[in-house]
Amino acid sequence: MAKICRPILEYREIIASAGITIDESKPPTKTLRRFLRLLGKVEDPRLDGMTEYPLCEILMIAFLAVLAGASAWTEISRFGMKKKKWLKKFLKLHNGIPSHDTFRRTFALIEPSQLEKATVSFLLENMAAMKRSLNISETGEKRLINVDGKEQNGTGRKYGTDEKVRNLQTLHIYDASNGICLVSRPIDKKTNEIPVAQDVLGTMQLRDAIVTFDSMNTQRDTVAIIAGQKGDYVGALKGNHETFFEEVGTYFSDRKKNAIKDKSANYYETVEKAHNQVETRRYYLTSSIGWFEDKKNWAGLRGFVCYEKKTSNLVTGKETTEIRYYITSLKDVRLCAESIRGQWNVESLHWHLDVNFGEDDNTTMDKNAFTNLSILNKLSLTLLKLAQPLMGNCSIRGLRKEFAWELEECLSVLLNAFDENTLRSAFDNAKKK
Repeated sequence: MAKICRPILEYREIIASAGITIDESKPPTKTLRRFLRLLGKVEDPRLDGMTEYPLCEILMIAFLAVLAGASAWTEISRFGMKKKKWLKKFLKLHNGIPSHDTFRRTFALIEPSQLEKATVSFLLENMAAMKRSLNISETGEKRLINVDGKEQNGTGRKYGTDEKVRNLQTLHIYDASNGICLVSRPIDKKTNEIPVAQDVLGTMQLRDAIVTFDSMNTQRDTVAIIAGQKGDYVGALKGNHETFFEEVGTYFSDRKKNAIKDKSANYYETVEKAHNQVETRRYYLTSSIGWFEDKKNWAGLRGFVCYEKKTSNLVTGKETTEIRYYITSLKDVRLCAESIRGQWNVESLHWHLDVNFGEDDNTTMDKNAFTNLSILNKLSLTLLKLAQPLMGNCSIRGLRKEFAWELEECLSVLLNAFDENTLRSAFDNAKKK
Protein backbone atom coordinates (compact mmCIF):
# COMPACT_ATOMS: atom_id res chain seq x y z
CA MET A 1 0.00 0.00 0.00
CA ALA A 2 1.38 3.40 -0.97
CA LYS A 3 1.98 5.95 1.75
CA ILE A 4 3.17 9.54 1.93
CA CYS A 5 6.94 9.83 2.20
CA ARG A 6 8.28 11.73 5.20
CA PRO A 7 12.08 11.90 4.81
CA ILE A 8 12.31 14.86 7.18
CA LEU A 9 10.67 12.87 9.97
CA GLU A 10 12.89 9.88 9.24
CA TYR A 11 15.93 12.16 9.28
CA ARG A 12 14.98 13.57 12.69
CA GLU A 13 14.37 10.08 14.09
CA ILE A 14 17.73 8.80 12.82
CA ILE A 15 19.62 11.80 14.22
CA ALA A 16 17.91 11.41 17.61
CA SER A 17 18.20 7.63 17.92
CA ALA A 18 21.79 7.44 16.69
CA GLY A 19 22.93 10.48 18.64
CA ILE A 20 24.72 11.97 15.62
CA THR A 21 26.91 15.01 16.29
CA ILE A 22 28.70 17.30 13.83
CA ASP A 23 32.07 18.94 14.50
CA GLU A 24 31.35 22.67 14.91
CA SER A 25 35.00 23.66 14.53
CA LYS A 26 35.24 22.63 10.88
CA PRO A 27 34.44 25.56 8.50
CA PRO A 28 31.65 24.62 6.04
CA THR A 29 33.66 25.99 3.11
CA LYS A 30 32.62 23.37 0.57
CA THR A 31 28.88 23.89 1.08
CA LEU A 32 29.17 27.70 1.17
CA ARG A 33 31.07 27.70 -2.11
CA ARG A 34 28.46 25.46 -3.69
CA PHE A 35 25.74 27.89 -2.61
CA LEU A 36 27.77 30.84 -3.92
CA ARG A 37 28.01 29.12 -7.31
CA LEU A 38 24.23 28.72 -7.40
CA LEU A 39 23.72 32.35 -6.41
CA GLY A 40 26.11 33.30 -9.20
CA LYS A 41 23.55 31.92 -11.67
CA VAL A 42 20.93 34.47 -10.58
CA GLU A 43 20.69 36.99 -13.42
CA ASP A 44 21.92 40.44 -12.38
CA PRO A 45 19.34 43.00 -13.63
CA ARG A 46 21.55 46.00 -12.88
CA LEU A 47 23.38 47.97 -15.58
CA ASP A 48 26.91 46.84 -16.43
CA GLY A 49 29.53 49.24 -15.13
CA MET A 50 27.05 50.87 -12.73
CA THR A 51 27.38 48.44 -9.80
CA GLU A 52 29.70 48.50 -6.80
CA TYR A 53 28.69 45.25 -5.14
CA PRO A 54 28.58 41.81 -6.82
CA LEU A 55 25.08 40.34 -6.73
CA CYS A 56 26.20 37.05 -5.22
CA GLU A 57 27.79 38.93 -2.31
CA ILE A 58 24.60 40.92 -1.67
CA LEU A 59 22.56 37.71 -1.67
CA MET A 60 24.97 35.77 0.53
CA ILE A 61 25.16 38.54 3.15
CA ALA A 62 21.37 38.82 3.18
CA PHE A 63 20.93 35.06 3.53
CA LEU A 64 23.34 34.80 6.47
CA ALA A 65 21.76 37.86 8.09
CA VAL A 66 18.28 36.35 7.85
CA LEU A 67 19.54 33.06 9.27
CA ALA A 68 20.94 35.03 12.21
CA GLY A 69 17.69 36.88 12.93
CA ALA A 70 17.57 39.89 10.58
CA SER A 71 14.10 40.76 9.26
CA ALA A 72 14.57 44.27 7.82
CA TRP A 73 16.92 45.92 5.33
CA THR A 74 18.65 48.00 8.00
CA GLU A 75 19.29 44.87 10.06
CA ILE A 76 20.77 43.06 7.06
CA SER A 77 23.20 45.92 6.40
CA ARG A 78 24.15 46.17 10.07
CA PHE A 79 24.80 42.43 10.18
CA GLY A 80 27.20 42.78 7.25
CA MET A 81 29.08 45.59 8.96
CA LYS A 82 29.40 43.69 12.24
CA LYS A 83 30.50 40.46 10.50
CA LYS A 84 32.67 42.06 7.80
CA LYS A 85 35.95 40.55 9.02
CA TRP A 86 34.47 37.04 9.11
CA LEU A 87 32.65 37.45 5.78
CA LYS A 88 35.98 38.26 4.10
CA LYS A 89 37.01 34.65 4.65
CA PHE A 90 34.86 33.65 1.66
CA LEU A 91 33.68 36.93 0.09
CA LYS A 92 35.98 39.54 -1.51
CA LEU A 93 34.01 42.62 -0.36
CA HIS A 94 36.22 44.99 -2.39
CA ASN A 95 33.76 47.84 -1.83
CA GLY A 96 32.70 46.92 1.68
CA ILE A 97 29.11 46.30 2.84
CA PRO A 98 26.10 47.72 0.91
CA SER A 99 23.74 50.17 2.60
CA HIS A 100 20.21 49.14 3.53
CA ASP A 101 18.88 51.11 0.53
CA THR A 102 21.18 49.17 -1.79
CA PHE A 103 19.91 45.86 -0.42
CA ARG A 104 16.29 46.96 -0.84
CA ARG A 105 16.75 48.37 -4.37
CA THR A 106 18.68 45.31 -5.55
CA PHE A 107 16.09 42.91 -4.17
CA ALA A 108 13.38 44.92 -5.96
CA LEU A 109 15.15 44.39 -9.29
CA ILE A 110 15.82 40.64 -9.02
CA GLU A 111 13.33 38.35 -10.75
CA PRO A 112 12.00 36.16 -7.88
CA SER A 113 11.92 33.00 -9.99
CA GLN A 114 15.70 33.33 -10.48
CA LEU A 115 16.45 33.48 -6.75
CA GLU A 116 13.87 30.79 -6.07
CA LYS A 117 15.55 28.43 -8.54
CA ALA A 118 18.93 28.91 -6.84
CA THR A 119 17.63 28.38 -3.29
CA VAL A 120 15.39 25.41 -4.12
CA SER A 121 18.22 23.78 -6.09
CA PHE A 122 20.52 24.22 -3.09
CA LEU A 123 17.98 22.59 -0.77
CA LEU A 124 17.12 19.73 -3.10
CA GLU A 125 20.78 18.91 -3.79
CA ASN A 126 21.61 18.88 -0.09
CA MET A 127 18.47 16.95 0.85
CA ALA A 128 19.43 14.30 -1.69
CA ALA A 129 22.93 14.07 -0.19
CA MET A 130 21.46 13.81 3.31
CA LYS A 131 19.13 10.97 2.26
CA ARG A 132 21.99 9.08 0.63
CA SER A 133 24.17 9.48 3.74
CA LEU A 134 21.47 8.12 6.06
CA ASN A 135 20.10 5.50 3.63
CA ILE A 136 16.65 7.10 3.51
CA SER A 137 14.56 5.61 0.69
CA GLU A 138 11.27 6.87 -0.76
CA THR A 139 10.57 4.01 -3.17
CA GLY A 140 6.85 3.37 -3.66
CA GLU A 141 5.79 6.39 -1.63
CA LYS A 142 3.95 9.56 -2.63
CA ARG A 143 5.04 13.16 -2.13
CA LEU A 144 2.64 15.60 -0.49
CA ILE A 145 2.32 19.02 -2.16
CA ASN A 146 0.30 21.83 -0.51
CA VAL A 147 -1.17 24.81 -2.37
CA ASP A 148 -2.18 27.92 -0.46
CA GLY A 149 -2.05 31.72 -0.65
CA LYS A 150 -0.73 34.14 1.96
CA GLU A 151 -1.48 37.81 2.57
CA GLN A 152 1.31 40.14 3.71
CA ASN A 153 -0.53 42.31 6.22
CA GLY A 154 1.98 45.16 6.51
CA THR A 155 2.32 45.98 2.82
CA GLY A 156 -0.96 47.69 1.93
CA ARG A 157 0.21 51.26 1.30
CA LYS A 158 1.97 53.41 -1.30
CA TYR A 159 5.33 55.14 -1.04
CA GLY A 160 5.03 58.79 -0.02
CA THR A 161 1.26 58.68 0.62
CA ASP A 162 -1.22 57.55 3.24
CA GLU A 163 -3.31 55.77 0.60
CA LYS A 164 -4.32 52.23 1.47
CA VAL A 165 -4.07 49.57 -1.21
CA ARG A 166 -4.53 45.80 -1.19
CA ASN A 167 -1.84 43.95 0.74
CA LEU A 168 0.64 41.94 -1.29
CA GLN A 169 -0.56 38.38 -1.93
CA THR A 170 1.71 35.37 -2.50
CA LEU A 171 0.92 31.86 -3.72
CA HIS A 172 2.94 29.08 -2.11
CA ILE A 173 3.48 25.59 -3.48
CA TYR A 174 4.93 23.68 -0.53
CA ASP A 175 6.60 20.26 -0.62
CA ALA A 176 5.35 19.02 2.74
CA SER A 177 7.30 15.76 2.43
CA ASN A 178 10.68 17.49 2.25
CA GLY A 179 9.78 20.71 4.06
CA ILE A 180 10.68 22.92 1.08
CA CYS A 181 8.65 25.78 -0.39
CA LEU A 182 9.05 25.05 -4.09
CA VAL A 183 7.25 28.11 -5.45
CA SER A 184 6.52 31.64 -4.18
CA ARG A 185 4.56 33.63 -6.75
CA PRO A 186 3.34 37.20 -6.25
CA ILE A 187 -0.32 37.54 -7.17
CA ASP A 188 -1.29 40.50 -9.32
CA LYS A 189 -3.64 42.94 -7.62
CA LYS A 190 -6.19 42.52 -10.42
CA THR A 191 -6.62 38.78 -9.92
CA ASN A 192 -6.42 36.04 -7.25
CA GLU A 193 -4.44 32.88 -6.59
CA ILE A 194 -6.55 30.56 -8.79
CA PRO A 195 -5.00 31.31 -12.22
CA VAL A 196 -1.53 31.61 -10.65
CA ALA A 197 -1.86 28.15 -9.09
CA GLN A 198 -3.06 26.71 -12.39
CA ASP A 199 -0.12 28.21 -14.29
CA VAL A 200 2.43 26.88 -11.80
CA LEU A 201 0.91 23.40 -11.40
CA GLY A 202 0.86 23.05 -15.18
CA THR A 203 4.67 23.26 -15.23
CA MET A 204 5.33 20.80 -12.39
CA GLN A 205 6.15 17.10 -12.37
CA LEU A 206 3.32 15.68 -10.25
CA ARG A 207 3.59 11.96 -10.90
CA ASP A 208 3.52 10.09 -7.56
CA ALA A 209 2.43 13.29 -5.79
CA ILE A 210 -0.74 14.21 -3.92
CA VAL A 211 -1.73 17.86 -4.24
CA THR A 212 -3.87 19.37 -1.48
CA PHE A 213 -5.64 22.72 -1.65
CA ASP A 214 -8.31 24.81 0.02
CA SER A 215 -11.81 25.43 -1.30
CA MET A 216 -10.75 28.47 -3.35
CA ASN A 217 -8.59 26.23 -5.55
CA THR A 218 -11.21 23.48 -5.84
CA GLN A 219 -11.80 24.28 -9.50
CA ARG A 220 -12.50 22.06 -12.52
CA ASP A 221 -9.52 23.48 -14.44
CA THR A 222 -7.20 23.02 -11.46
CA VAL A 223 -7.98 19.32 -10.96
CA ALA A 224 -7.78 18.79 -14.74
CA ILE A 225 -4.23 20.19 -14.70
CA ILE A 226 -3.22 17.98 -11.76
CA ALA A 227 -4.72 14.88 -13.38
CA GLY A 228 -3.04 15.82 -16.68
CA GLN A 229 0.31 15.93 -14.86
CA LYS A 230 -0.34 12.39 -13.52
CA GLY A 231 -0.89 13.61 -9.95
CA ASP A 232 -3.55 12.89 -7.34
CA TYR A 233 -5.46 15.47 -5.34
CA VAL A 234 -7.48 16.14 -2.19
CA GLY A 235 -9.38 19.43 -2.26
CA ALA A 236 -11.64 21.09 0.30
CA LEU A 237 -15.29 21.65 -0.59
CA LYS A 238 -17.15 24.60 0.88
CA GLY A 239 -19.88 27.10 0.16
CA ASN A 240 -18.20 28.63 -2.89
CA HIS A 241 -19.56 25.51 -4.68
CA GLU A 242 -22.92 25.76 -2.94
CA THR A 243 -24.87 23.06 -4.78
CA PHE A 244 -21.93 20.67 -4.90
CA PHE A 245 -21.29 21.19 -1.19
CA GLU A 246 -24.93 20.58 -0.28
CA GLU A 247 -25.15 17.42 -2.40
CA VAL A 248 -22.08 15.88 -0.76
CA GLY A 249 -23.27 16.94 2.70
CA THR A 250 -26.66 15.35 2.09
CA TYR A 251 -25.03 12.13 0.89
CA PHE A 252 -23.06 11.72 4.12
CA SER A 253 -26.08 11.17 6.36
CA ASP A 254 -25.62 9.46 9.71
CA ARG A 255 -26.96 6.25 8.19
CA LYS A 256 -24.47 6.39 5.32
CA LYS A 257 -21.54 7.13 7.64
CA ASN A 258 -22.48 4.23 9.90
CA ALA A 259 -22.63 1.93 6.88
CA ILE A 260 -19.15 3.06 5.79
CA LYS A 261 -17.84 2.59 9.32
CA ASP A 262 -19.29 -0.91 9.57
CA LYS A 263 -17.47 -1.99 6.39
CA SER A 264 -14.26 -0.44 7.85
CA ALA A 265 -12.28 -0.46 4.57
CA ASN A 266 -13.17 3.18 3.84
CA TYR A 267 -13.18 4.38 7.45
CA TYR A 268 -10.26 5.64 9.50
CA GLU A 269 -10.12 7.08 13.02
CA THR A 270 -7.44 8.65 15.20
CA VAL A 271 -7.57 9.77 18.84
CA GLU A 272 -5.05 12.22 20.27
CA LYS A 273 -4.72 13.77 23.70
CA ALA A 274 -2.94 17.10 24.18
CA HIS A 275 -3.36 20.41 26.01
CA ASN A 276 -6.12 19.10 28.32
CA GLN A 277 -8.32 17.94 25.47
CA VAL A 278 -9.00 14.82 23.44
CA GLU A 279 -9.36 15.10 19.68
CA THR A 280 -11.11 12.31 17.79
CA ARG A 281 -10.81 12.48 14.01
CA ARG A 282 -13.03 10.34 11.79
CA TYR A 283 -12.63 9.99 8.03
CA TYR A 284 -15.34 8.49 5.80
CA LEU A 285 -14.50 7.83 2.14
CA THR A 286 -16.99 6.86 -0.54
CA SER A 287 -16.11 5.76 -4.05
CA SER A 288 -19.80 5.36 -4.92
CA ILE A 289 -20.21 8.68 -6.71
CA GLY A 290 -22.23 7.64 -9.75
CA TRP A 291 -25.11 9.74 -8.42
CA PHE A 292 -23.07 12.94 -8.87
CA GLU A 293 -24.28 14.26 -12.24
CA ASP A 294 -21.30 16.58 -12.81
CA LYS A 295 -18.71 13.84 -12.25
CA LYS A 296 -17.47 13.86 -15.85
CA ASN A 297 -16.41 17.51 -15.54
CA TRP A 298 -14.08 16.85 -12.60
CA ALA A 299 -11.03 15.07 -14.02
CA GLY A 300 -9.82 12.08 -12.06
CA LEU A 301 -12.58 12.34 -9.45
CA ARG A 302 -12.93 9.02 -7.61
CA GLY A 303 -14.43 9.83 -4.26
CA PHE A 304 -15.71 12.16 -1.56
CA VAL A 305 -14.46 12.38 2.01
CA CYS A 306 -16.34 13.40 5.12
CA TYR A 307 -14.00 14.50 7.90
CA GLU A 308 -15.30 14.86 11.44
CA LYS A 309 -13.25 16.28 14.28
CA LYS A 310 -14.69 15.99 17.79
CA THR A 311 -12.90 17.89 20.57
CA SER A 312 -13.54 17.17 24.25
CA ASN A 313 -12.10 19.54 26.85
CA LEU A 314 -11.04 17.50 29.87
CA VAL A 315 -11.24 20.52 32.19
CA THR A 316 -14.54 22.15 31.23
CA GLY A 317 -16.24 19.10 29.72
CA LYS A 318 -17.18 21.16 26.66
CA GLU A 319 -17.45 19.24 23.37
CA THR A 320 -17.30 20.64 19.84
CA THR A 321 -17.75 18.91 16.49
CA GLU A 322 -16.45 20.15 13.14
CA ILE A 323 -17.43 18.57 9.80
CA ARG A 324 -15.67 19.15 6.48
CA TYR A 325 -15.99 17.66 3.00
CA TYR A 326 -13.37 16.95 0.34
CA ILE A 327 -13.13 15.73 -3.23
CA THR A 328 -10.35 13.33 -4.15
CA SER A 329 -8.81 11.18 -6.85
CA LEU A 330 -7.61 8.70 -4.20
CA LYS A 331 -9.18 5.40 -3.18
CA ASP A 332 -7.26 4.90 0.07
CA VAL A 333 -8.89 6.46 3.13
CA ARG A 334 -5.62 6.57 5.09
CA LEU A 335 -3.90 8.46 2.30
CA CYS A 336 -6.84 10.86 2.29
CA ALA A 337 -6.54 11.31 6.06
CA GLU A 338 -2.79 11.96 5.87
CA SER A 339 -3.31 14.42 3.04
CA ILE A 340 -6.04 16.34 4.86
CA ARG A 341 -3.91 16.61 8.00
CA GLY A 342 -0.89 17.37 5.82
CA GLN A 343 -2.39 20.60 4.49
CA TRP A 344 -1.54 21.94 7.94
CA ASN A 345 2.12 22.05 6.88
CA VAL A 346 1.69 25.05 4.60
CA GLU A 347 -0.35 26.80 7.29
CA SER A 348 2.55 26.13 9.67
CA LEU A 349 4.88 27.69 7.08
CA HIS A 350 2.75 30.84 7.07
CA TRP A 351 2.73 30.94 10.87
CA HIS A 352 6.52 30.71 11.06
CA LEU A 353 6.96 33.43 8.43
CA ASP A 354 4.74 35.81 10.39
CA VAL A 355 5.72 34.94 13.97
CA ASN A 356 9.39 33.93 13.70
CA PHE A 357 10.45 35.93 10.63
CA GLY A 358 8.31 39.03 11.17
CA GLU A 359 6.69 39.11 7.72
CA ASP A 360 3.45 40.53 9.11
CA ASP A 361 5.42 43.50 10.41
CA ASN A 362 7.43 44.03 7.22
CA THR A 363 6.25 47.18 5.43
CA THR A 364 8.17 46.65 2.17
CA MET A 365 5.75 47.68 -0.58
CA ASP A 366 7.65 46.52 -3.66
CA LYS A 367 6.40 43.01 -4.45
CA ASN A 368 9.72 41.80 -5.91
CA ALA A 369 11.72 43.04 -2.92
CA PHE A 370 9.29 41.47 -0.47
CA THR A 371 9.05 38.18 -2.38
CA ASN A 372 12.81 37.83 -2.68
CA LEU A 373 13.33 38.52 1.02
CA SER A 374 10.56 36.01 1.79
CA ILE A 375 12.35 33.41 -0.36
CA LEU A 376 15.40 33.80 1.90
CA ASN A 377 13.13 33.51 4.94
CA LYS A 378 11.75 30.21 3.64
CA LEU A 379 15.24 28.93 2.80
CA SER A 380 16.38 29.77 6.34
CA LEU A 381 13.29 28.15 7.88
CA THR A 382 13.96 24.85 6.10
CA LEU A 383 17.62 24.91 7.14
CA LEU A 384 16.77 25.74 10.75
CA LYS A 385 14.30 22.84 10.89
CA LEU A 386 17.06 20.54 9.66
CA ALA A 387 19.38 21.97 12.32
CA GLN A 388 16.94 21.36 15.19
CA PRO A 389 17.78 17.69 15.94
CA LEU A 390 21.51 18.48 15.70
CA MET A 391 21.28 21.46 18.06
CA GLY A 392 19.13 20.37 20.97
CA ASN A 393 15.67 20.60 19.34
CA CYS A 394 15.08 24.16 20.51
CA SER A 395 12.50 26.41 18.86
CA ILE A 396 13.04 28.16 15.53
CA ARG A 397 13.14 31.50 17.32
CA GLY A 398 15.69 30.11 19.77
CA LEU A 399 17.82 28.74 16.95
CA ARG A 400 17.91 32.11 15.19
CA LYS A 401 19.22 33.61 18.42
CA GLU A 402 21.89 30.91 18.64
CA PHE A 403 22.94 31.67 15.06
CA ALA A 404 23.15 35.36 15.99
CA TRP A 405 25.25 34.63 19.09
CA GLU A 406 27.57 32.01 17.55
CA LEU A 407 27.10 32.20 13.80
CA GLU A 408 30.32 30.50 12.75
CA GLU A 409 29.90 27.49 15.05
CA CYS A 410 26.18 27.03 14.28
CA LEU A 411 26.75 27.41 10.55
CA SER A 412 29.46 24.76 10.70
CA VAL A 413 27.08 22.27 12.33
CA LEU A 414 24.27 23.00 9.87
CA LEU A 415 26.14 23.14 6.57
CA ASN A 416 28.60 20.34 7.34
CA ALA A 417 25.56 18.11 7.85
CA PHE A 418 24.94 18.63 4.12
CA ASP A 419 28.39 17.30 3.21
CA GLU A 420 27.76 13.69 2.27
CA ASN A 421 31.08 12.37 3.52
CA THR A 422 30.89 14.32 6.80
CA LEU A 423 27.37 13.18 7.62
CA ARG A 424 28.02 9.57 6.66
CA SER A 425 31.18 9.54 8.81
CA ALA A 426 29.29 11.05 11.76
CA PHE A 427 26.52 8.45 11.30
CA ASP A 428 29.02 5.58 11.20
CA ASN A 429 30.86 6.89 14.26
CA ALA A 430 27.60 7.23 16.20
CA LYS A 431 26.67 3.60 15.43
CA LYS A 432 30.02 2.37 16.80
CA LYS A 433 29.49 4.00 20.19
